[in-house]
Amino acid sequence: MQTAPDIPLGCPTVRVEDDRTGLDIETLKRAFLDNLFYIQGKFPRIATLNDYYMALSYTVRDRLLQRWINTAQTYTEQASRTVAYLSAEFLMGPHLGNNLINLGIYDLVKQAIEELGLNLDELLEQEEEPGLGNGGLGRLAACYLDSLATLEIPAMGYGIRYEYGIFDQDIRDGWQIEITDKWLRYGNPWEIARPEWAVEVKFGGHTETFVDEHGHSRKRWVPYKEVLGIPYDTPVLGYKVNTANTLRLWKAEAIESFDFEAFNKGDYLGAVHEKSASENITKVLYPNDDVSQGKELRLEQQFFFVSCSLQDMIRIMERQNVSLDRFAEKFTVQLNDTHPAIAVAELMRLLMDEHGMTWDVAWNITKQTFQYTNHTLLPEALERWPISLLGKVLPRHLEIIYEINHHFLDEVRIKFPDDFDRIRRMSIIDETGERYVRMAFLASVGSNSINGVAALHSELLKKDVLHDFYELYPEKFTNVTNGVTPRRFMVLSNPRLDRLITSKIGDGWIKDLHDLHKLEAFVEDPEFRQQWWQIKHAIKQDLAAHIKQNYNIDVNPDSLFDIQAKRIHEYKRQHLNVLHIITLYNRIKANPNIEITPRTFLFGGKAAPGYFMAKLIIKLINSVADVVNSDPDVRDRLKVVFLKDYNVKFAQRIYPAADLSEQISTAGKEASGTGNMKFSMNGALTIGTLDGANLEIREEVGAENFFLFGLTAGEVYAMRAAGYEPIEYYHSNAELRLVLDRLSTGFFSHGDRELFKPIVDNLLYSDPFFLLADYQSYIDCQDQVSQAYRDRDHWTRLSILNAARMGKFSSDRSIRDYCNTIWHTSPVKVEIEEYAQTKATTLKLNGL
Repeated sequence: MQTAPDIPLGCPTVRVEDDRTGLDIETLKRAFLDNLFYIQGKFPRIATLNDYYMALSYTVRDRLLQRWINTAQTYTEQASRTVAYLSAEFLMGPHLGNNLINLGIYDLVKQAIEELGLNLDELLEQEEEPGLGNGGLGRLAACYLDSLATLEIPAMGYGIRYEYGIFDQDIRDGWQIEITDKWLRYGNPWEIARPEWAVEVKFGGHTETFVDEHGHSRKRWVPYKEVLGIPYDTPVLGYKVNTANTLRLWKAEAIESFDFEAFNKGDYLGAVHEKSASENITKVLYPNDDVSQGKELRLEQQFFFVSCSLQDMIRIMERQNVSLDRFAEKFTVQLNDTHPAIAVAELMRLLMDEHGMTWDVAWNITKQTFQYTNHTLLPEALERWPISLLGKVLPRHLEIIYEINHHFLDEVRIKFPDDFDRIRRMSIIDETGERYVRMAFLASVGSNSINGVAALHSELLKKDVLHDFYELYPEKFTNVTNGVTPRRFMVLSNPRLDRLITSKIGDGWIKDLHDLHKLEAFVEDPEFRQQWWQIKHAIKQDLAAHIKQNYNIDVNPDSLFDIQAKRIHEYKRQHLNVLHIITLYNRIKANPNIEITPRTFLFGGKAAPGYFMAKLIIKLINSVADVVNSDPDVRDRLKVVFLKDYNVKFAQRIYPAADLSEQISTAGKEASGTGNMKFSMNGALTIGTLDGANLEIREEVGAENFFLFGLTAGEVYAMRAAGYEPIEYYHSNAELRLVLDRLSTGFFSHGDRELFKPIVDNLLYSDPFFLLADYQSYIDCQDQVSQAYRDRDHWTRLSILNAARMGKFSSDRSIRDYCNTIWHTSPVKVEIEEYAQTKATTLKLNGL
């Protein structure tokens, strides 16, 4: 047998890195080419950009897996108290760039890729954005997972693996067109399927009463159908720590995917019917619920992922030998809005029907387990399900909800005797008209805590939306103001600004955003201000080039970039922004030589497919853009662009380029907002109402550095109570009258007087979101913005101060607040040994 030669004395040893974990340039290059060959099955001559992206992603994922597996092993061995974050959406954004940042290897990988003759930016652009969310709710969940891992808090995100996202947005003739979001078409290198941990989920059928072996009367659910929930796991790595938590998403599959008997009889469609019907549950994010089938599918979606997740938690407890009566000690479960609220009834069912607990024991565990985050002040957005539908889909749960309500109303009667109207108002079952289950009420009754997502929002919950519950359970209510991760929305999105900040104050701010306040020491430094402005200008030039290439519209990078990017909704008041654009346009038409600060108005956002007014607002923006952008009188002083298919990837381009952030919702309507934070972190100034987190942003950055306008929430309520007459503003304000008249007469619609009539009539005769009442205040404030922007040096000072004072709005601070006041969880350190393939066989098989 041949033996290895002896190494001569005095010869240096050569360390060869493992291809799975090594970080030397040559190791990264070798690992990348190996993955191209062995995973993608391609050689460079025939490889596509997507092949290169996939090969690089697998190379980076290899370097995550060591941390991920060690994290899971540590949690298992310690039976760590775990945050389970239940959310119908996780708007994660592309993974590759974020993982490079959090691993601390962005520059190394960039160099390795460039030495191979490739461009990292092009590979990053190849990644399909995961279609797992729609707006702020899902993006908040993603930021929180990032911070949980960064702060080394044991956590699991639980949601749905949607095969298709909400939709890709195209614009045709100014109208939104919805296109299927096939985000999984080329595969997803970041996920690992775990079919061995599949669970069964029941639907429909009926319940039966029986007597168990102990002589106790029990309930049995006899379902109409059952489906399998298959978990798909994605690692969520913290920033420069060993902790990699798990996002576990559930895919629905048929228990029996193929019916041979039907096939053999020639019923080929029937042979796969069960597979198609089952998989529909996780096909698409938020099916249109304007029709009854859509409502039923949406309820099935919500119950499906909740049931899968709770069963998975029970499996984990059994694996870790933790007694089920300690469920609330092992898991604290956060309900991200009401979409997962059916979890209250499902945990009761699992504990009682499947594990034999009594009602009182199960209810005590349930109440201690759940925490509820409310995300809306809009009554119409408070989810509720018809009794008839819930009874059809989840008959056992309806029985349990009735029982919960029975006990709860007895509690209300004792606390407030003879207050019969309170009983009606607080009942989980809405008895007025068609009977409904009020899911926000179920979540409030069945949770240990209830929190809003901004100081104003939490106060309005207590005063209005959940006032009765606050009077009954004042100790349950608290506030946790939202936050966003600076890793994605500053370091990754704005590398030039990141480098400038770090050169002045070090990189500690990336994990402690309060360190940004150190920038204030440089505000009076002319060289620093010049560097700050040059970076902002370069980013605007890049965006202008993108707009030219994709929209064939020339925008001036020296103009004020005025950006409103968010979900399209009447309460967010994109149409108020449009009224300002028309006002400026009318001023130019009245006096073509008028001095106006040049502005580029940029809009981005999607309207729900069934939301007519929101889709008409998109058409309005594009119609006004067509007129303004082509009128020679304007002479490039105004440009209007609607940026289609707004998502996280594109947001990363938008936030750093903004000069002005439009946060103009009707006061008292926005729960918090997080776009307002992302814009400000990147040096944009805010024009906004005292709504949501705007109030706290203004407190932090200083009133003098915030453009405030409009009614307060209290004034809105008072005006509505007094009988608001919007048409009076039309008659008393000549400039506003001209704006609305030009919409009415078809000036912006090729003479079509009917096109924008629904918007104009809504404003004149209803105006539920008080646009006309706020119009003049908004216009005056915008005039102040224009004046301020003309002094470039002054504007740059304001920009620096906005970024420097945003420390409060890191999602790290939000998660610390949750840990300290709601979850009562502590960090768990994850230690890792250097991995080598030669050591793989020595792993303890019982350790994972």
